[in-house]
Amino acid sequence: MKKFLSILLACTMVLSLCACNGGGKKTSETNFKAGFIFLHDENSTYDLNFINAAKQACEELGVECIMKTNIPEGQECQDAANDLADQGCGFIFADSFGHEDYMIEAAKENPDVQFCHATGTKAHTEGVANFHNAFASIYEGRYLAGVAAGMKLNEMIAEGKITEDQAKVGYIGAYTYAEVISGYTSFFLGVRSECPSATMEVTFTGSWYDETAEKEAATKLINGGCVLISQHADSMGAPTACENAGVPDVSYNGSTADACPNTFIVSSRIDWTPYFKMAIKNAMEGKEIPTDYVGTLATGSVKLTELGSAAAEGTQARIDEVKAELEAGTLHVFDTSKFTVEGQKLESYMADVDTDPNYEGDHEVIVDGYFNESGEGFRSAPYFDLNIDGITLLDQKY
Repeated sequence: MKKFLSILLACTMVLSLCACNGGGKKTSETNFKAGFIFLHDENSTYDLNFINAAKQACEELGVECIMKTNIPEGQECQDAANDLADQGCGFIFADSFGHEDYMIEAAKENPDVQFCHATGTKAHTEGVANFHNAFASIYEGRYLAGVAAGMKLNEMIAEGKITEDQAKVGYIGAYTYAEVISGYTSFFLGVRSECPSATMEVTFTGSWYDETAEKEAATKLINGGCVLISQHADSMGAPTACENAGVPDVSYNGSTADACPNTFIVSSRIDWTPYFKMAIKNAMEGKEIPTDYVGTLATGSVKLTELGSAAAEGTQARIDEVKAELEAGTLHVFDTSKFTVEGQKLESYMADVDTDPNYEGDHEVIVDGYFNESGEGFRSAPYFDLNIDGITLLDQKY
């Protein structure tokens, strides 16, 4: 009987060490807890990407993982953060832009807890020692996805499906934030690097997650002559519209190959696992967490999915070649010799790095012939907010 109880106890210990779920089940003997606040739940590709990374990081570190989903960008976020602190979390993370102000207030109320936030802009100016921002050079991932899209356009031209002047891309964005502008511009520059005749039309939904609006936006772009679609929005609306219409699609934050087997090309995403592991481990050990952290291709923070069946022949080899150039620093996404603004080459630009109510430029960001996006010594969140030639904005009300 004693032997049976010993085996049973050992099995229970193994299960507790492996578990990591939204219920906050104990995962190790460290007793350290990591809390996470998500704007939506697993139905959002954006939030699912964070959720998967949180689970993986906590499992690998052997810490307790407590998740709160569907937390709006309001007082609910501060309440959720304070509740996680009350539950004993030593590390608390929130994943949406509008969570930031509430996370800052929670950080002030809980000085012994480390608070981290994705896509935020204020950590470097607020001076709150236990509040940190993080992002990644996803513009490099979007550029690579654009390379794949450009090769697909070239294939369509070569096969006589479209002419060079019909190489028009459609893009669905959530808001006219710098993060979205940086994303669609880097994607377009990747497209143009392979298909110089390409143009792009961008429309906005005014929401990070609105499947109906995103599907309607994609359909409108397709009906307006766009022959390939991409997005910076979080639902399956646009990919579904593309699959229904037989139009190639570049998605975001994960593969849509299963749902859209005939039209999926590739998807870029930020892998948050490396950041979560570093930040949680530092919080556990009392070490410093960077005020602004930028994950890169080299850190494994910027990734592309496997290519879908709609990708053009030779795409993977070309992506690998361009990726190597980006990692070596011989290629820069926002090389100012590769684009113009109102017909003029960009020689100098003061970006709004230190966010203020008037959105005034405060940092020179043209360095060695390229726009230094998410640059060292600036901030992690994107600040590229220029409208370059070749891109037409259909709706700027958001």
